[in-house]
Amino acid sequence: MTIKVKLRQRKISNGRKSLYLDFYPAIPHPKTGKDTRREFLKMYLIEKPRTPIEKSHNSDTLRIAESIRQKRENLLNKPEIYSQYEKEQLRIKELGEQCFVAYFRKLADKRQNSNHDNWVSALNYLEAYTGGTKKFSDLNERFFNDFKEYLLDAKSKRSKKVRISKNTAVSYFNKIKAALKQAFHDGILQTDLNSKIQPIKAAETRREFLTLEELNRLVKTPCNDDLLKRAALFSALTGLRFSDIQKMIWGELEYIEGQGYFLNFDQKKTKGVEVLPISEQAYNLTEGTTNPKDMPQDEKVFDGLKYSAYQNKHLFQWIGAAGITKDITFHCFRHTYATLQLSNGTDIYTVSKMLGHKDLKTTQIYAKIVDQAKRDAANKIKLDL
Repeated sequence: MTIKVKLRQRKISNGRKSLYLDFYPAIPHPKTGKDTRREFLKMYLIEKPRTPIEKSHNSDTLRIAESIRQKRENLLNKPEIYSQYEKEQLRIKELGEQCFVAYFRKLADKRQNSNHDNWVSALNYLEAYTGGTKKFSDLNERFFNDFKEYLLDAKSKRSKKVRISKNTAVSYFNKIKAALKQAFHDGILQTDLNSKIQPIKAAETRREFLTLEELNRLVKTPCNDDLLKRAALFSALTGLRFSDIQKMIWGELEYIEGQGYFLNFDQKKTKGVEVLPISEQAYNLTEGTTNPKDMPQDEKVFDGLKYSAYQNKHLFQWIGAAGITKDITFHCFRHTYATLQLSNGTDIYTVSKMLGHKDLKTTQIYAKIVDQAKRDAANKIKLDL
């Protein structure tokens, strides 16, 4: 069946006419897949040309538009008349017409749990900046550098009175870079735009941790939520995140005679497969039998452990009852594990592996904390000289 393509004009504002292609019968839209009769060329004529320049503009525009119409009709009805180069150029042009914001939204939908929420938050700022649409063909380094500046000055969606933190902007912009990397991998982008764009440099943050003396005070201090207390101390002895402790099942724990206890699990955040040796003290906090294989293998080790404002209240009360004034969250128990390991001479490579870090640079943050702690300790002894 032959598809007819007509070049038509439509009056718009400011004395202009918009040019578009009219297909009969309708063809699938390159973005939505739904049948459409129109394709606007984003080319315009001056409705009442007066000067030679205006008349020349109309003549040149019509000639280019007619050439596009002819090529479009040829492609739809006789694709074999195009050379491979012409076909590739048309394919690239159609890819460039796709919407980057819509593509980013699809990537966000594929994420799960907290990572999904982070991608959705980044999407909200991208939509606000672009108005909800941005063609791939319009993407360049300048656009993303401008967007970077926008993020660094953006107001929080929760409170319009405060800006998002620099490290939050870092996280959101990294999602944008990840999407560009994936688009290049998928063949939508013809150049690796991600590699040309510098990330936002993260601000150094203070990672709060507990000393061994403070940790022992917590051991001796009662907590209104015993499950939360055991999970927190388990994190301090293993370095595990809350999410990994919450989902841990008995089938992931193993006891080997002469070697001790091990945890075989998939990290929820990094998706890395880990084999983590854990101490007998840590295992005892699970309140399981001597051999974890005797426990129901599909049941959660810390069954009922939840993250909420209510549970956080118990955590803060427990910390306060122990006489600790630091701003401690559950994640600080992981920081505590890393800091105490390094303070007690464990090499940074081993600590990095125990924490499941993919990059040693992430672990080096804790080494800085230890160095500062040593400096603070050295300055505590002062003589009256």
